[in-house]
Amino acid sequence: MWGRGQFTRASVAESASFSGIVNMDEDPHFNKVEDVVGSHVEDAVTFWAQSINRNKDIVKIGCSLSEVCPHANSVFGNLDPKKIYGGLFSEDKCWYRCKVLKVISDEKCLVRYIDYGNTEILNRSDIVEIPLELQFSSVAKKYRLWGLQIPSGQEVTQFDQGRTFLGSLIFEKEIKMRIKATYQDGTTMAQAEYGNVDIGEEVAKKGFAEKCKQASSTNICEEKKSDPGQLALRNLKSPIPLWGHRSNQSTFSRPKGRLSGRLTLDLKNENNAGNHVTFPKESLAVGDFNLGSNVSLAKIKQDQKLIEENEKLKTEKEVLLESYKALELKVEQTAQELKQEKATTMDLTKNLESTLKTRVGTRMKALAAKVEMLKEVRGVNISVRFGDDLSDAIQVLDEGWFTTPASLNELEIIWEEYNLAQEKIETCQNVNEVNILIAKRNEVQQKLYTAVEVFILEVDELPLSKRLKTLQDLSASLEAVYGQAKEGTNCEEILKKFYEWKCGKREEFTNVRSETQASLQRLVGWFHSTLKVFDLTVEETLTAEDTIDTVDEILEKTESSVCKELEMSLIDQGDPDKEIILNTYSQVLQKIRSEERLIATVQSKYKDSVEFKKQIIEWLNKSVSVDHLLSIKKTLKGLKAQLRWKLVEKNNLEECDDHDGSEVEKMKQEIVQLRNSVFQEIYHEQEEYAKLNSLVQKWFPELPLLHPEIGLHKYMNSDGLLTMSLERDLLDAEPMKELSSKRPLVCSEVNGQMILLKGYSVDVDTEAKVIQRAAAYHRAWREAKEESGLLPLIFLFLCKSDPMAYLMVPYYPRETLSAIQASMPLTSEETLKVMKGVAQGLHTLHKADIIHGSLHQNNVFALNREQGIVGDFDFTKSVSQRASVNMMVGDLSLISPELKMGKPASPSSDLYAYGCLLLWEDHVKSLLVSLISCRNSMTADQVLNAEYFLLPKVKSIPNPEKDTGYTKYIKEEELKMENLDKYKEKTRNGEANFD
Repeated sequence: MWGRGQFTRASVAESASFSGIVNMDEDPHFNKVEDVVGSHVEDAVTFWAQSINRNKDIVKIGCSLSEVCPHANSVFGNLDPKKIYGGLFSEDKCWYRCKVLKVISDEKCLVRYIDYGNTEILNRSDIVEIPLELQFSSVAKKYRLWGLQIPSGQEVTQFDQGRTFLGSLIFEKEIKMRIKATYQDGTTMAQAEYGNVDIGEEVAKKGFAEKCKQASSTNICEEKKSDPGQLALRNLKSPIPLWGHRSNQSTFSRPKGRLSGRLTLDLKNENNAGNHVTFPKESLAVGDFNLGSNVSLAKIKQDQKLIEENEKLKTEKEVLLESYKALELKVEQTAQELKQEKATTMDLTKNLESTLKTRVGTRMKALAAKVEMLKEVRGVNISVRFGDDLSDAIQVLDEGWFTTPASLNELEIIWEEYNLAQEKIETCQNVNEVNILIAKRNEVQQKLYTAVEVFILEVDELPLSKRLKTLQDLSASLEAVYGQAKEGTNCEEILKKFYEWKCGKREEFTNVRSETQASLQRLVGWFHSTLKVFDLTVEETLTAEDTIDTVDEILEKTESSVCKELEMSLIDQGDPDKEIILNTYSQVLQKIRSEERLIATVQSKYKDSVEFKKQIIEWLNKSVSVDHLLSIKKTLKGLKAQLRWKLVEKNNLEECDDHDGSEVEKMKQEIVQLRNSVFQEIYHEQEEYAKLNSLVQKWFPELPLLHPEIGLHKYMNSDGLLTMSLERDLLDAEPMKELSSKRPLVCSEVNGQMILLKGYSVDVDTEAKVIQRAAAYHRAWREAKEESGLLPLIFLFLCKSDPMAYLMVPYYPRETLSAIQASMPLTSEETLKVMKGVAQGLHTLHKADIIHGSLHQNNVFALNREQGIVGDFDFTKSVSQRASVNMMVGDLSLISPELKMGKPASPSSDLYAYGCLLLWEDHVKSLLVSLISCRNSMTADQVLNAEYFLLPKVKSIPNPEKDTGYTKYIKEEELKMENLDKYKEKTRNGEANFD
């Protein structure tokens, strides 16, 4: 292959640095392959080609040019060589995009058709302007065969044969170009292949080109620096139309005028290279060089010289003929223009004569119309043009400007002092010190109460609402006139500049109006004088020179004054005037907004102060009593003692051989009532704790320190979840070993609600963490409660005898996702409702910065087969510990890929488990792809807004077979529950049959 094995990349790069070629190491397109079709050949190694991918672009360009160019303007003046024009190709009379290479004369230009590569000399009339949307890069590119060059001193015939041979290889053929380098002018050096044929090799084999030498880089450079217009003259009028309109003639035959152009170039090379002259073979007969010929060598040279002179004369003749034709055409055009100018002058003369006949009437009619318009303009309020409305607004702001009440500053200072006193009490750990701090706080509190009263009285006397309404109306009226304001800083210089501008404009307008009034009065006086001239009954004699001669001056002055006033009243203001008005308007609007914010702040402080006064008056100089809470605790203590005693009596009675069943049943009823009473008092206790907690937060942060016996700190730390009055032995609980074998899990009934009691082994360290995690979960649930999508926590309590923590939650038997899917799977509509609720639960947790880490089919509930909720998790474990448990759903692990790679748990890992739980539903595959994607993880909020959950809720059609199966399933479950209840009863009575 040419270009391989002869030059190293380093040597080529060195050569390229002298020849204007981009270094291959720096060329990002090196060895890139392009599929092209040849369109024009310049010489045996240089050609133009079009990318196959832009075939449709060529058709679109042709269609656009055929529509635009016939109606476009011909070019005039200086032509821009960088601009793209439309050119009318002489052979097919079609329009193509072109660039001007050289201006030959006033009427002739050498152009290149940029989408094909061929050149042609066109008249200026055949070159037109084209729109901007057609001003884009050319379709055709110029290529040069890699590693080849034209031999020095090549004859014209061989040059043309080489050009024709290259055309036969590439014209209208799909060839592959392997890019090697790029000239600075855009010419691409490439290796060309047609099928298995290396085109460069074929050209070299025929002797039309030779391999490049490293030292020849200078020649390349010189060739690149030559005039592109002169090079293009070699290839004039090579017809290269659109692919679909090309003729069958060979487009690579040498065009007219080519021979002389080539000889000129060769002669220039001969003068530089030496005395050796190469002549075309056609000009010499073969026999002229026969040694036996009688013709002398001098004769041959003389004939050759005559031939050259003849060619030169022919060329001069053609140039002169072209100049003659151009001059003849110019004379014809000048004569035509003169004829048109004469006709235009005649029309103007006739029109002027006609106009002069009605000049006075026309002028008076126009002046009367302007005066009528001026009357209407004067009747309209134009104060806006001079900023009168802005001046009024500034006056309103200055006269009623609202300032901050003096009592507000004093109030804010005392508020800061009061908050600081409360913070000191809250952080104090010593009872003696806290009493001193309480006394100081009470003093500040009294001062605050007094300051609040003063502030309220002062604000009551202020017309805040009225002032705010005035400001709102003022801003609304200004915004309706001026629209959007500019953002900027307050600057009094703006208002000063506005007043100066306003005074100047007002003075100018007054002067113009006075001038107009005086001109009109003078015109009216002229009319009165003229009446006397034409009234024959008037004895006073007035000459025409005294009256009529001044009419032109009066009319001119009146028209000028009226037009000037109309212009000032009607024409839009200039940019400087608009800038001044807009800046002033923005400044006024900023003042309005500032005062509105101040009023809103005072109103907000006033509202807070009224509420503070209303609440503080109950606790002013008072202390909080916890006697009611202690009374509830005392009652609870007695009820729990009675309950334990009744439980002992019942057990003793049941152990007797001859016990009375009715008496046992009566005692059970008493136990149930006592247990309900205990829970009722626990609820009362929690309510009292909530009240005290509110007082701590608002007024009395010292309560936990002053009354440590009530355990208010523990209640607050657990966010109201922890109770110290509940104990495990107070519940009639049944073990639930089938649900969990890892920890104590019992089921019971409280006030008619089935509850589940979960036991956790804790020590001193884990106890605080369990309370903290459970409180965070409970806080997240409490924000939305039933709408949270979470399983609620009822109570958390600690065992006094054992290191155990118990969590009480609602019990939903056989409503876990695994149980439902195993017995009677959810329908598509039910799945949508349930899983949307689960997504809401995860969203609630993630919004509270809680990662579940333990989402699985046994920890998701479908209440009534329509409400999905997320169950709680093991609060003794950290997130990483919970997430490390490998739960399975079917054959699929719920551990996300990032967890398997050792990364920490995140909301994305929760969503991965959520996506795995959706696998039973066929309609969620697209959602699953996003959920289990490791790269683009979704959030719970995005899941809630997924298209799957936005589907219209279509009412499902009843399925008789399914309804029958579901009814049968319900009956079986009811029978199981009935048998379970009987079994429990027998167990209590000692009659259970374990077989």
